[in-house]
Amino acid sequence: MQQAELMANPAEQRTTLMRRIAKATEKHGLIVAFFIVVAFFSIASENFLSPKNVMLVLRQVSILGTIAIGMTIVITVGHFDLSVGSLTSLTAVVVISMHDIVGPVPAMLIAILVGLISGAFIGYLVGYLRLNSLIITLGMLVGLQAIVLIYTGGKYTRIVAPDETWFGFIGRGFLFGVPLPVIILGVLLLIFSVILLKTVFGRQVFSVGGNPTASKFSGISDRKIIFTAFVISGFLTAIAGIIMGSRLMAAQNYLGQGYEFEVIAGVILGGVSLSGGEGNIFKAFIGILIIGILKNGFLLLGFPYYFQWVAQWVIVVGVVWLDVATKRGKVLG
Repeated sequence: MQQAELMANPAEQRTTLMRRIAKATEKHGLIVAFFIVVAFFSIASENFLSPKNVMLVLRQVSILGTIAIGMTIVITVGHFDLSVGSLTSLTAVVVISMHDIVGPVPAMLIAILVGLISGAFIGYLVGYLRLNSLIITLGMLVGLQAIVLIYTGGKYTRIVAPDETWFGFIGRGFLFGVPLPVIILGVLLLIFSVILLKTVFGRQVFSVGGNPTASKFSGISDRKIIFTAFVISGFLTAIAGIIMGSRLMAAQNYLGQGYEFEVIAGVILGGVSLSGGEGNIFKAFIGILIIGILKNGFLLLGFPYYFQWVAQWVIVVGVVWLDVATKRGKVLG
């Protein structure tokens, strides 16, 4: 009996050690990864930590970070939104094309309305008709891109007199030395973090994503929560499209192509569980920031731009594996 116990002890010790490592990785792994990436590129490139480059990185990730807030809520509730890239293109084209016709403010309101309609349409199909979000948003990715091409006739869209309007300040301006898009992102991060963590709606998002069956018995309308999550995603994607349009003062038809993959990669890197029920908006932003740092660092080191795709692929596979392994460990534990 004693011999059996002694033989079991090493296995138990290894299991305990693996659980502690998994728990520590889950809690602090993202922050450690962030500092490792920053340290590596700081050593590899003397320009990486220059104030100009730091502001450049923050400005670049502000658009993806804005989209990532909505994506975090959607994935936390147990679904996906692959339409965000095409919706970014559409809203950017709409705000630019309408600017010279109705003025900056009405143009922005129209773009936001487009985002809300898109989010509501997807939310209705997924939340109320119970259709698969992956398939629906994949279809919307193609459909919205087609709408962009039909709307523009395949032509490049731009503001005729960009120097005569204040619209460019949204995407290009600075406030107290900080790029305005970064300030907008910071405000949105704070607002939606409070909503997700401190409100009834936020608790319902976690409940529906974590245990839909229990949510129904608790009287939570999962249809309404899912619908609202996609509406929020559409709204925030429209904000990102407006910022992008303001930054460029023009819009190409494929402006947001590939954004959906980058956003999802950053969000799951930030610890948002693919199975739903777990998510943190600030951590999701750190994940997006790491993606942005990798892109910027590779360029500074002279790597081809497509090298970042390989890095993102490795990140996605690794984080998904870790997410699945962690879930299995919790179930077995």
